[in-house]
Amino acid sequence: MICRMSSVTVALALAILGAPLATEAQQPGKVQRIGYLAPGSPPAFPAFGEGLRAAGYTEGENLTVEYRWAEGRLDRLPGLAADLVRHSLDVIFTNGYVATAAALKAGGATPIVFSTHVDPVEAGLVTSLARPGGRVTGMTLMAPDLAGKRLEILTEAVPGAARVAIMTNTENPGSQSTLRHMGAAAGTLAIRLQVLEGRNPKEFDELFAVMMQGGAAALHVSLDPLFLQHRVRIIELAAKHRLPAIYDLRQFAEDGGLMSYGPNFRDHIRRVASHVARVLKGTKPADLPVEQPTKLELVINLKTAKVLGLKIPQSVLIRADEVIQ
Repeated sequence: MICRMSSVTVALALAILGAPLATEAQQPGKVQRIGYLAPGSPPAFPAFGEGLRAAGYTEGENLTVEYRWAEGRLDRLPGLAADLVRHSLDVIFTNGYVATAAALKAGGATPIVFSTHVDPVEAGLVTSLARPGGRVTGMTLMAPDLAGKRLEILTEAVPGAARVAIMTNTENPGSQSTLRHMGAAAGTLAIRLQVLEGRNPKEFDELFAVMMQGGAAALHVSLDPLFLQHRVRIIELAAKHRLPAIYDLRQFAEDGGLMSYGPNFRDHIRRVASHVARVLKGTKPADLPVEQPTKLELVINLKTAKVLGLKIPQSVLIRADEVIQ
């Protein structure tokens, strides 16, 4: 009898003790808020959401996102950044140097996690890669360091190209470093560069006309959020003028560009999202090192080469990580 009563008593006690725990487990956790500041237009990078979900954050469940888009008008970024700062956000994600600079200038104490192609130390965003300091950290594609290599690959793929057009946007400080690396490489390769500034999609047709008038035999499109957003138009113009071109990211080659050499951008954005998640979980940006690419890839689109009437040398093909047939 005593044993039976003890069992019942224990069972009741466990039920009573377990009830609050079960109720607590069913309660939704804290919903955190992030800002998303981009120079382009919607939609957001799919890989950004993938990275957040992998870290336990799902928009609409335990996360809300305040999106702000400049729609190609960089002059709008300061106002958009100021608007985000007025919200009670846990962290702000910024795409590109100009967006990051705008968020910093807007003030406030909200942590910032950036994605940029510039050297963040050279651009003054952080004190060092290992110890950023302040309230800013993120991921850099470090595109300027790869500029000379891209020029080398391009001239090897297009033998005899004595003049190469460079499409750039000098509003981004990384462009100056890119041009310096390219100038050094051009001297070694004995080619001439034709540098052309592009700050507005409306200028693209004229830029390509100037390239052809200047005798460009090939094209390098520097990495820039504006160019990435309008990559299809740039690729169409390169095809129209039968101009072999190399780009920084595989998205260009996948969308019909001749070739790309650089980091895997989807992986880059997923890693940026993991940085955002770590800040949401309490890591201070000052203690979160800025990360660089861990893998570079060469992608060649042979369909585009065929349309251009270009035969890619075997010495280039064998180095490709992926060949689009």
